[in-house]
Amino acid sequence: MTRPTKAPDTSLRVGDRFPIQVESIAHGGHAIGHHAGRTIFVRHAIPGERVEAVVTAVNRKIVRADAVAVIDASEDRVAPPCPWTGPGGCGGCDFQHVRLTRQRDLKREVLVSSLQRFAGLDDAAIGKLGIRVEELPGHPDGRGWMTRVRWSRDDAGVVGLRRHRSHEVIPVDHCVLAEPSIDSPEAVVSPSTLRRVFDRTWEIPASDFWQVHEGLPEALVGTVMEMAQPREGERWWDLYSGAGLFAAFIGTAVGLDGRVDAVEASASAVSIARSALSDLPQVVVHEADTAAWISGADHEAPDGVILDPPRAGVGEQLMATLTSAEIPRLVYVACDPVALARDLAVARAAGYRLTALRSFDAFPMTHHLETV
Repeated sequence: MTRPTKAPDTSLRVGDRFPIQVESIAHGGHAIGHHAGRTIFVRHAIPGERVEAVVTAVNRKIVRADAVAVIDASEDRVAPPCPWTGPGGCGGCDFQHVRLTRQRDLKREVLVSSLQRFAGLDDAAIGKLGIRVEELPGHPDGRGWMTRVRWSRDDAGVVGLRRHRSHEVIPVDHCVLAEPSIDSPEAVVSPSTLRRVFDRTWEIPASDFWQVHEGLPEALVGTVMEMAQPREGERWWDLYSGAGLFAAFIGTAVGLDGRVDAVEASASAVSIARSALSDLPQVVVHEADTAAWISGADHEAPDGVILDPPRAGVGEQLMATLTSAEIPRLVYVACDPVALARDLAVARAAGYRLTALRSFDAFPMTHHLETV
């Protein structure tokens, strides 16, 4: 026997056009409305607006649409600074049509909703945290902050940036988010760049990861150090350690009598970290998968752990392993609020308490944010 499958909803089709009242913001840069008994995820709209929407994708679980005309505009709607944004355009930005202060409010709403839905925090706990999405210094207009751009070229030789949820290349010749030296496809990109954070310097090849907002590394380091409070002689793990950004400053704090084990799977990132941190013998950099490293040896539980996982988060199994070790302090750096909240739920179930949270608008004009 075969299990009967539910027929897909065919009441809405790609290309359908209708007015819709947009009610709230969703993770991923979409606003939410309802039409024909379906929840519609609408790009290029602001909660509270009434817009004309055109359906761009339909499946059993989700309907996506673009706001192609505004019927009743929000007072926070502004003219986008880039001509390639908007319906059918470059997919790099989600919020160019939104006033910057409202962008940060929308990101806060997504973060709070994630913590409530997936981590189980109630209003009282949320209120005690005083959550806000902080502006980073240097770019009050939300432009020119991006330290690298991935320009694309298609088979026909068109150079530019990709359309939203597509491999199609839009012929963009100038990116308003990029710093002036790399804001066009013709820019000559150096094979490596020196990046300075407080009193330390990293040499980062163009192909390797580094935080894309120039102000973010110092903001993250300052926040991590404030929350971690590492002390002389302590042992710390820096998991998903990348180029060793946090390991460098934790290592300095614990001194020669302490130890930091920095664990990173990328061979190139490990090479960068070992070079940049060669003056810190108390920092040991391991080229290894984080889960494999933790399970592969009988490690003594450290005094604290820094977690800076990829967008998918740490995951339930590894979080359960870490929290069962009763490590006193966990500091989690997250680029995805839902993944953070899911991992936080595991920690809370194991008896951990969320004592501090800061969030940064590290990606103005997009839906992304960084949270510690």
